[in-house]
Amino acid sequence: MKRILATTLLILSATSLSFSQCSEADKQKLIAFDKAWGEGGQRGDKAFLQNVYADDYTNMSPAGTLTKAQAIENAVRDADRRRANPQNADSVSHDYYVITCTPNTATITHRNVVTAKVDGKERNTYTRSVHFLEKRGGEWKVVSDAGGPLGDAGQLLYMEMEWSDADKRGDTAWFERNLADDYYGVSSLTGKLTTKAEDIAEIRNRKDVIESAVSSDMDVRVEGNTALVTGVYRLKGRDEKGQPMDRRIRFTDVYVKRDGRWLVVASQGTLIK
Repeated sequence: MKRILATTLLILSATSLSFSQCSEADKQKLIAFDKAWGEGGQRGDKAFLQNVYADDYTNMSPAGTLTKAQAIENAVRDADRRRANPQNADSVSHDYYVITCTPNTATITHRNVVTAKVDGKERNTYTRSVHFLEKRGGEWKVVSDAGGPLGDAGQLLYMEMEWSDADKRGDTAWFERNLADDYYGVSSLTGKLTTKAEDIAEIRNRKDVIESAVSSDMDVRVEGNTALVTGVYRLKGRDEKGQPMDRRIRFTDVYVKRDGRWLVVASQGTLIK
């Protein structure tokens, strides 16, 4: 596929920013804190949320500000609504974390994926959140947060991150969902024109092992229901003969929005020598 299907880390690189005081173990603990907070909110667990938020907590959003009491009240009300109508309840997941921290402060940024049923079909909407935490009495407390919906450019960059992860895992189901049926790719190695079915078969049967994928020089242009993403991708791993490979590929991905979803309709890569 194009560049053996690589992608992006332009915005909010999932590898995260690193401060010398913020170890990988610290980051994993903060991710666990954030996920537990989200689960507590989904349950409407008032006692749990009382311990998550600082007493002086403030939420800042386009709709206005919320206090600790208001945030907990909203979570409990939303959970009651989901329990009353579980078949049509929204689900929320969080991914692509970026974390910075010191011993007593932390900032957590991540994407939120909200899945809801619309006209009997599952639809995703995307937002991004930023949380500021302080350690008080030896425990992390959420002092403030903010967030808002992702625009098309942001959605596409996160989609490129998903693409990179799916390619590394060999996740053919992701490509089934996100490549348009009329998709065409151009191989960066051979120049061969390939279909969706051929690219998916290549991923399923490939012998290469992808160990790392890093994209740079990313640019997104959106015109109505059409978008173009360009960048430079560096792929490291081992080829089918077990030999080290290190490739840099300039790529272009073309997307169209159909039925409210962005789909890849074309992908082309050029090997940089």
